[in-house]
Amino acid sequence: MAAYKSIGFIGLGVMGEPICRNLVTKSGVPVTAFDVAAEPLLRLRADGAAIAGSVADVVARSEIVFLCLPSAKHVRAVFEGDGILNNIRERQLVVDLGTSSVSQTRDFARQLQAKGAAWLDAPIARTRQAAQDGTLSVMVGGPRELYDALEPLIRCFATDVTHCGDVGAGQVTKILNNMVLFETVNALSEAVAVAKAAGVDPKLLLETLSKGSADSFALRNHGLKAIVPGVFPERAFSTEYALKDLSYALELAREGGIRLRGAELIGTILQEAVDAGSGENYFPVIAKLIGER
Repeated sequence: MAAYKSIGFIGLGVMGEPICRNLVTKSGVPVTAFDVAAEPLLRLRADGAAIAGSVADVVARSEIVFLCLPSAKHVRAVFEGDGILNNIRERQLVVDLGTSSVSQTRDFARQLQAKGAAWLDAPIARTRQAAQDGTLSVMVGGPRELYDALEPLIRCFATDVTHCGDVGAGQVTKILNNMVLFETVNALSEAVAVAKAAGVDPKLLLETLSKGSADSFALRNHGLKAIVPGVFPERAFSTEYALKDLSYALELAREGGIRLRGAELIGTILQEAVDAGSGENYFPVIAKLIGER
């Protein structure tokens, strides 16, 4: 099935664990996993994964290494030290499934290329349930020939796979996806707050909007499932993560000489939600902040 005979996986959090499990059960290729937490490692070992003791151990045992980490800072931590760069071999491939800085992505790709290896960005989109079901959307940046070799493995956990261009293009696409999502959720939050103040039922409002030109994935999911019932759990896509991803969009805009006033505003709102103690809550919690005001 795959061009690679051994898989490594680093980062077994909310999304990483189910993605890794899909690779273990569907790829037909041995998978070696690593995380700083013991519990997901034990669960994946029961599913058939081998367990590594370190990042270096994963790199030593794998032709392709997937990363599913929370931020660019975490990716840098496994890249440096006795990590990826120090242990990489020729013809190995590292695939970053997280949303990360475009400039860092391209820098790491250059460093691996100098050692005869490669770095591809393949950030994931959709929900934890989609990760479990293997129905994620993945946006890939990298050379076409590497994408073609990688795609069968990605299909183990995704139903929509898009080759967006060269290294970094996947990150650009995902970052802008998230920027649009955050701004849309803010608009929905404002609409619900005004509807409540004006005596219109928020659920009726959003169900009616879903039948017209204001319909969106965000309305049907973030709006009706989180904003209207006021459900903003932890261990979902948090306000802090949203603020981190938005910072990447603002960084891209600055590099392009573009001012994004809407994105700047949602950045301020997300920061206010963090300051109010909602940093670890599901990011549509901004509706609570707007409604209280």
